[in-house]
Amino acid sequence: MSAAAPALPSFAGRAIAFVKACFTGPLNILISLGCIALLVWLLPPVLDWALFSATWSGDAAACRASGGACWAFIREKFWFSVFGLYPYEERWRPAAMLLVLVAMVVASTQRRFWNRWLLVAWAVAAPLMLLLLAGGVFGLPHVQTRQWGGLVITGVIAVYGLALGYPLAILLALGRRSSLPLVRWFCTAVIEVVRGVPLISLLFMAAIMLPLFLPEGVTLDRLARVLVAYTLFTAAYMAEVVRGGLQAMPRGQYEAAEALGLPYWKKMRLVILPQALSLTIPAQVNTFIGLFKDTTLVVVIGVFDFFTTLRAALGDPNWLGFPTEAYVYAAGVYFILCFTMSKYSQRLEADLRRGHR
Repeated sequence: MSAAAPALPSFAGRAIAFVKACFTGPLNILISLGCIALLVWLLPPVLDWALFSATWSGDAAACRASGGACWAFIREKFWFSVFGLYPYEERWRPAAMLLVLVAMVVASTQRRFWNRWLLVAWAVAAPLMLLLLAGGVFGLPHVQTRQWGGLVITGVIAVYGLALGYPLAILLALGRRSSLPLVRWFCTAVIEVVRGVPLISLLFMAAIMLPLFLPEGVTLDRLARVLVAYTLFTAAYMAEVVRGGLQAMPRGQYEAAEALGLPYWKKMRLVILPQALSLTIPAQVNTFIGLFKDTTLVVVIGVFDFFTTLRAALGDPNWLGFPTEAYVYAAGVYFILCFTMSKYSQRLEADLRRGHR
């Protein structure tokens, strides 16, 4: 009979262990006392500004009179930060699109849904969400992409860019390790050229140079150009992460798959890639988080993402003088989203580790 698994320590037990660790040894005691003194010095004024003296409703005059944080400004501009310049009477469309997008992302994080039907669902949902935003079909009024903005445009760029860039990254990583010289040189050139320039230069190229290479009379929507540049940038960076996982695989795994008589693509799909991708989960999520925050750079070509929309809201003459609240709010939203990705990656890594035991 196998021994019972040791019980996990309770919250109180973990707290006691944490306190003991903070006060073991002279150096730890000194650092802990310094941190406590810093918190005692900083926490009261921060709490007074953010909570006790804050204004939660009212106008700018009430905020200036209180002297605390003006969360009434965030309350006033909240929906603008989500939808941007999208027509007010049509805001139900981006709201529905966000609900569907969140539902699809949540479903994609559940391992029990990892099958071909999830790919079919994405293949159906992805164009439908864009049609819902753009309109012009099913009796919906057409809304130009220049009116899209806020959290909606950040979600579109991040999710569609990462979703399209990830399979392209896998192909580039496999191509860079290919035995065919032409394929290997081409994939290496794409990866190194794209990684060798900043994202902002790719966005400028997509916005200014790409239309010059299109046939006369052919135009490409500005948001589509942004997605092309962002997808290529994502693919180039993720390709190196995937290549690291492929190189970390023991040679025996390749030989075992070949001994079974599996052709190249089955070998990669069934044996090599699942292990290589699970090995690189921390690096993948770290890259995802960095790329997600890079969506703020789309402002250089006139696309108003979440952060840029908030900066535009600061120009309202009725609400001048509250940039701190806007930046704290933006930082909180980005932190919640990035922290959620980080925690999910840790849980997924632990689940995959248990599954391989």
